[in-house]
Amino acid sequence: MASRIEPLLTVADLDACPDDNNRYELIGGELFVSRAPGLSHQRVLHNLQIAFADYLRTSPIGIIVPGPGMILSDYDAVIPDICFVRNERWDEVVTGEKFTRAVDLVIEILSPGKENRERDLTVKRQLYAKYGVEEYWIVDSENQCVLIYRLQGSILEEIVKLSVENEITTPLLPRFQLKVSSIFNY
Repeated sequence: MASRIEPLLTVADLDACPDDNNRYELIGGELFVSRAPGLSHQRVLHNLQIAFADYLRTSPIGIIVPGPGMILSDYDAVIPDICFVRNERWDEVVTGEKFTRAVDLVIEILSPGKENRERDLTVKRQLYAKYGVEEYWIVDSENQCVLIYRLQGSILEEIVKLSVENEITTPLLPRFQLKVSSIFNY
C-alpha cells in the first residue's frame, strides 16, 4: 500500500495564514494551530517576565522577549512563550523583527490538552535541540512544576523536575534564583 505524501508547508505559506488570534506554527513543514492563551497561562507568563526583568535590572547580561517569532528554517517557524538571548549573541540570532537562529533559553508554558502537551514535551523539544537551543524550560501549571532540559550533544535532556518547594537556578543566568511557587502565584 502506497503512503500518501503531503506537501511540506514553508514559512512563505505560513505568512499567508489569517490574522485571527490563533497561533500558527510550522514544524518540519507541518502546520500546528493553537488558540490564544488563556488567563492562567498569561498570568504565569507575567510572573516569569517580572522575575526576569528584576534579575536583568541588576545583571544586564541579556534580553528577554515574550512571544517572539522564531524562524529556524524554511520549514520551521515557532512562537515560544519566552526567549532569552545573551547580549553578545543578539546580533547573531536576530534578523529584522524575528529570531532566525537558536536563542539561549526557550520557555514554554503548557497549554491544556494532550496535543499541546505532546507538542511542547516532544516535538518542540526535538526542534529546539536540532537548532542548538542551550536550555529549555517547560512550565506545567496543571502539575505546578517546571521541567528543565539542557543541550547534551544534540539532545535536550531533562536535567531536573522542580516542584513548588524548589528554586530555579541555571548556569546561563549567574546568581539567578526563582522560587517555583512564585511562578504560580496568581
